[in-house]
Amino acid sequence: MEYFKKVNQAVERFDDRVGYKIKTKDHIDTMQLNITRQCNLACKHCHVACSPSRDEDMTFEVAEKCMELLANYDFDIVDITGGAPEMSKVFKYLVKESRALGKNVMIRSNLTIYNKEEYKDIPEFLRDYKVDIIASLPFYEREKTDKMRGIGVFEDSILILQKLNDLGYGIDPNLKLNLVYNPSGAMIPMGQEELESIYRVKLKEEYGIVFDNLFALANSPIGNFGRWLDKSNNLDRYMRRLYGAFNDDVIDDVMCRNTLSIDYDGKIYDCDFNLALKMGIKLPRKTVLDIETSDLENRIINTANHCYACTAGAGSS
Repeated sequence: MEYFKKVNQAVERFDDRVGYKIKTKDHIDTMQLNITRQCNLACKHCHVACSPSRDEDMTFEVAEKCMELLANYDFDIVDITGGAPEMSKVFKYLVKESRALGKNVMIRSNLTIYNKEEYKDIPEFLRDYKVDIIASLPFYEREKTDKMRGIGVFEDSILILQKLNDLGYGIDPNLKLNLVYNPSGAMIPMGQEELESIYRVKLKEEYGIVFDNLFALANSPIGNFGRWLDKSNNLDRYMRRLYGAFNDDVIDDVMCRNTLSIDYDGKIYDCDFNLALKMGIKLPRKTVLDIETSDLENRIINTANHCYACTAGAGSS
């Protein structure tokens, strides 16, 4: 990953800027499961570089070990992602088992997968198990969304958001529908509150869509986006923007401090971005097959300059 060397040379080392080693909190509340690299899309900003040509998928052996760890440690939330996690053979198993253990479950969805015949039952499945949906909608207008994610994606996403509203998502307090905004170029997001207000007005007036919250996330300079930054000669400029927007007040709430991220193959990471970079946790036991609950807390987090994306402005993880 030649571009990643440039990420780490473009600005001051993240650890030096922070001034200390960041550690996890006393209680890890979220188990994040990245269960597949399969996806029906190949988005330009995808840090895990998922696509229809990928076939990596979690086995039932690994899934069962994840549920064993979930039962033995007091996680509050199971965060299921991918790829398009709905395409994984273990997806429904993980949702059912997590809910049976009394955990809150959230899924990160690209929405468009539900327009495919073999996945059209998933929204009702999610409703029945009261799964929170974190839905990617990079912009409230067709042109910018389709530019990032492919022609027709915006229209497909709108149709599914309308269906989710019909099922009670974004309306019933037990059925959370949150949206995610990502900038389309080498820029950082505008204020989240202001952007959420615009989304609410635009989606309600033009499509009758309502939702709970909008999260404005800075794109991490890795994966597909990192390669694009390098190829388009935007990498240095983007890293300087992230560096200039650094806010040490948000470090207490960055994802890695209260999350354990598990890849499809059972390997364990501090966060989904480290997972994409194969930057494992700083422990001798590094998979869900051998990890012990005593390993989870107060461990030093593996950091590099991509971490500036999560500490820019109001924070972004």
